[in-house]
Amino acid sequence: MVKPSNVLYASEPALDVAEFRRVLVESGLGETRPVDDEVRLKAMLGNASLVLTARLDIEGEPLVGVARGVTDFSWVCYISELAVSKAAQGLGVGRGLMDEARRQLGPSVAISLISMPDAVGFYERIGMARMPDAFWFGRKR
Repeated sequence: MVKPSNVLYASEPALDVAEFRRVLVESGLGETRPVDDEVRLKAMLGNASLVLTARLDIEGEPLVGVARGVTDFSWVCYISELAVSKAAQGLGVGRGLMDEARRQLGPSVAISLISMPDAVGFYERIGMARMPDAFWFGRKR
């Protein structure tokens, strides 16, 4: 675990692909994301309408978390990734990113996401409701 410090939350639509990849890998989401396909990672960032970051307020401001979403900024936002480096998990970074998303989107925008099985408890603890009526067409690659 990293030494606790202040965490800086910001909108970073031009987030560096290498930093994004590193946090995906360090969080464990790299197992389910195309981390070896830089072109696809660039497209994921470039086509997101919301890219929020969490950086430690220390020398170099290392990236420890990312929330990436697609939204119309009016009705709904789908959070595609909420990734927190394992070394920073348990410090409130995930909750902080979700709070920042809610702050930036405002009270009239709903937030939805699909949880990894081991993260369900986190989303319940921060007050998100389960949605039993979700549907999915899987990707082929």
